[in-house]
Amino acid sequence: MTILTESEIEKMRVAGRLAASVLEMIGEYVQPGTSTEDLDQRCHEFITNDLASIPAPLNYGGKNGQPPFPKSICTSVNHVVCHGIPSDSKVLKSGDIVNIDVTVIKDGFHGDTSKMFFVGKPTVLAKRLVQVTQDCMYRGIETVRDGSTLGDIGYAIQEYAERNRFSVVREFCGHGIGRIFHDDPQVLHYGYKNTGQRLTAGMAFTIEPMINAGRRQIRLLPDQWTVVTKDHKLSAQWEHTILVTETGAEILTLRDEEQRTRFTDASA
Repeated sequence: MTILTESEIEKMRVAGRLAASVLEMIGEYVQPGTSTEDLDQRCHEFITNDLASIPAPLNYGGKNGQPPFPKSICTSVNHVVCHGIPSDSKVLKSGDIVNIDVTVIKDGFHGDTSKMFFVGKPTVLAKRLVQVTQDCMYRGIETVRDGSTLGDIGYAIQEYAERNRFSVVREFCGHGIGRIFHDDPQVLHYGYKNTGQRLTAGMAFTIEPMINAGRRQIRLLPDQWTVVTKDHKLSAQWEHTILVTETGAEILTLRDEEQRTRFTDASA
């Protein structure tokens, strides 16, 4: 467990704001007829040129026979749960939903966040799944404070998802973050209240529930990165980087569109 210093927290705030700005920039380009490769190129140029930062996913991994991730963002469309690889051949069409996952490195610190986008007009099911998944993330964030537990987060997410007749992916989870992209602790999106590691002010980690419209089972494609639902039903994900405070949580990757919500800062 890493407890950040005040100077490290300020660097995390900067990295978080930059990551959020990438999602704010790319939204207008998520349109029918656009390829996910085009989205990747736009994000790459914005991160490297405009933000003078590093896209953390690019060439990440490459251990135990898994190839390095070849792109600067992840684009997960429809039944892709996570780690979708941008491609010229994947062209968005009206009715699609897509998760864009961005991680920026600035001055050695990571800001990690993702957002769901509708391409054209969504179906009723897609719209409901995306909203419930975002609410799951927020409900998890609302439990965070000095002295609460990781189990509180998982319980809040699982209870709300299953109450809405959706399922929680269990093979992937949130993670500690700072100088290291994926650090301890692991933040499960299911569990029981008052269980697991107790949280301490100064910890930073992601909350990033992946919620399926059908069953929770998944499978890994031969590219060794792309994860899809086994039943090919829709999946959605939202992600924020969170800082534990004495009285709540500070969302380090908060976007301007969220400033008007009650989730601006649970510690306020």
